[in-house]
Amino acid sequence: MQAKSKLKRWGNSYGVIVPKEMVEKEGLKEGETVEISVRRMTDVGRLFGRYRFKNLQAQKDAMRKGWH
Repeated sequence: MQAKSKLKRWGNSYGVIVPKEMVEKEGLKEGETVEISVRRMTDVGRLFGRYRFKNLQAQKDAMRKGWH
């Protein structure tokens, strides 16, 4: 199960809140050891202009096929 959570500062450390639904589904208890995987959520807007396409209009037209 995956969930999104914000990183928060706790003193000199950082922590995340595990959503209640996840805790209940996994049957977690306070003090148990859990394994987490960390990945930064990317803001798509920051990618603007970083990648070059030879024919951008053709790329957009191909993606739009079947939208109607």
